[in-house]
Amino acid sequence: MLEKLANIFRVPDLRKRVLFTLGLLAVYRIGGHIPTPGINGDRLAQFFEQNRGTMLGFVDLFSGGNLRRLTIFALGIMPYITASIILQLLTVVYEPLAKLQKEGEMGRKKITQWTRYLTVILSAVQSFGIAISLEKAGDFVTYPGPRFILMTMLTLTTGSAFIMWLGEQITERGIGNGMSLLIFAGIVVGLPRGIIDLYEKAKTDAWGAFTFPAIIMLLILMIAVVAFIVFVERSERRIPVQYAKRVVGRKVMGGQSTHLPLRVNAGGVMPVIFASSILALPQMLAQPLRNNKVIGPVLEALRWGEPLYTLLYCVGIVFFAYFYISIVFNPNEVADNMRKWGGFIPGIRPGKRTSDFINDVLTRITLVGAAYLIIISLIPEWMIAGIKLNHLPLLGRFFENLPAWVTNGLGVNFYFGGTSLLIVVGVAMDTVTQIEAQLIMRHYDGFTPRSGRIRGRRTW
Repeated sequence: MLEKLANIFRVPDLRKRVLFTLGLLAVYRIGGHIPTPGINGDRLAQFFEQNRGTMLGFVDLFSGGNLRRLTIFALGIMPYITASIILQLLTVVYEPLAKLQKEGEMGRKKITQWTRYLTVILSAVQSFGIAISLEKAGDFVTYPGPRFILMTMLTLTTGSAFIMWLGEQITERGIGNGMSLLIFAGIVVGLPRGIIDLYEKAKTDAWGAFTFPAIIMLLILMIAVVAFIVFVERSERRIPVQYAKRVVGRKVMGGQSTHLPLRVNAGGVMPVIFASSILALPQMLAQPLRNNKVIGPVLEALRWGEPLYTLLYCVGIVFFAYFYISIVFNPNEVADNMRKWGGFIPGIRPGKRTSDFINDVLTRITLVGAAYLIIISLIPEWMIAGIKLNHLPLLGRFFENLPAWVTNGLGVNFYFGGTSLLIVVGVAMDTVTQIEAQLIMRHYDGFTPRSGRIRGRRTW
């Protein structure tokens, strides 16, 4: 393994990309320690500690802990993700944007530019809501007033724009997906604190007689979740494809058999990130109105762990799983390319029949992938924060006598939840796959046993 890691630094281009990525991640972490002016950091950290098991703690997870300290990077990449979702949805329902997307590189650059503008607008709106909420909350602000609101908006919006730039630079000039790596870095950095909190809770016997069984069960669950994630992420449905023989000049081309690989979870962690971002947006924007008689109950019902939130979260994951695959994979285009090169699926007529067959297979395995994301995301979270069945309308009274560990969970933080594990494992696997592809392309061994050195043609 050490030899394979050393191969990374033997390839000049790959070494440059890896070091560039690590350098920008270091800049991201340094910025996470620069506080926003005028904030009582100790009081804010205490408030987040009290609300660790709520949506606020979940949003703080995506910001890498920057929100709890209200640093210049407190908004994280949430505004950029939300802006990307809005633009992608508009390309489906708004014809001019759909045409622009089909124009190739120029159209993609134009949509990216609009995404940046929308990110800045959303960042300004969210930072305004945060500033107003902090002022109304009490002693979080040292010197309240219009200057504080303006300074907070300027600081957080600039920080969000800089994070967006960091992510884009990592994607273009580094290795891996920049935005996903920023989330990954934020979660991984918080793991030591999560382990210490778990140890302190066990040390103080906060779980009573269930301390050690709970810890053992949690560790077993984490190992099982990681193993299950790796298994599903490596799973794919292979559609057999055969190519007919054809004569080109004096050579006979084709005639070989291959397959079309369709990943079970082609969207990776993106459906989870998209669904979480969309559900977190109302909480962020409507915080100043949480005492309103109409808005307040709605925000309460959309809190993390509530039945309505869980339902919308599941629907969001399924929707974005299908939405994402519809963007990155086009069955009609694949079928046309196969027909042009003389390829066909045994038993399926080339053309529209092939396209329909691929689409049917893709629909079924995407549903399986979405169900997998829901299971991985929710079951560990339920064990950690409980299942709020007693909050169900009309039926809640039938679940009032459930044990406290069922409705309230084990009380540990989100760093051990299914969503965080899914993001960490998924992003790590995608990044390793990209590094491995670079190594194999340059005739070095990869990390996995099946990715051996590419051998040249033998001469006799």
